Amino acid sequence: MSLLELRGVCKTYVDAQGGQALLADRLDLLVPGGRIVAILGPSGSGKSTLLKMVAGLEPPDAGSIYFAGQDLAAVPPERRGFALMFQDFALFPHLDVLDNVAFGLVEQGLRRAVARERALQMLAVFGLHSHARQKVWRLSGGEQQRVALARALITQPRLLLLDEPFSALDAELRTRLRDEFSQRIAATGITTVLVTHDEAEARAMAQQGFRLLQGRLLPLW
Repeated sequence: MSLLELRGVCKTYVDAQGGQALLADRLDLLVPGGRIVAILGPSGSGKSTLLKMVAGLEPPDAGSIYFAGQDLAAVPPERRGFALMFQDFALFPHLDVLDNVAFGLVEQGLRRAVARERALQMLAVFGLHSHARQKVWRLSGGEQQRVALARALITQPRLLLLDEPFSALDAELRTRLRDEFSQRIAATGITTVLVTHDEAEARAMAQQGFRLLQGRLLPLW
């Protein structure tokens, strides 16, 4: 059964020469529940824009996006229950590690003390308990990425959207983290869409893969 479904999604943008360029051309996608699906493509192919449309940060020009059978057109981003992880981690520099992870729970209305207790438990899972009161900018790139994933998973999102999550890291750390992330995401059973330009990374993490080419998704495996 498909949990996320894109039907006939279209999206254009104005390129550097002022012309219209296609990012999505009557694009269809079915993502089964509990699976990691990868979307491959070079920079500028529209991968990140596709995630933003699913997240509700950008509207499609045409077509529909459904989740669990619900048309998301009228559902604002904050009510979709999705988590989006960016390639630059997008952590809050003015908050320490603990409050970065607790942030989503506080936004959901949980009391700060309870949110922090749950955040401490999540940090322990990621081996970051001792860093709880550090500022995030003092952490290494790998540690910051673990904090970003902990922050995403703690809210138990209905869908996890990963936008080039390891591109800012060196090759050795990237390989180590992709394996760790795959295991942690699989353990939660959260449906995930990963966009990346790295086919080895996609094949290591995802059960299904597509290439975004000239606005269409071509199945790879």
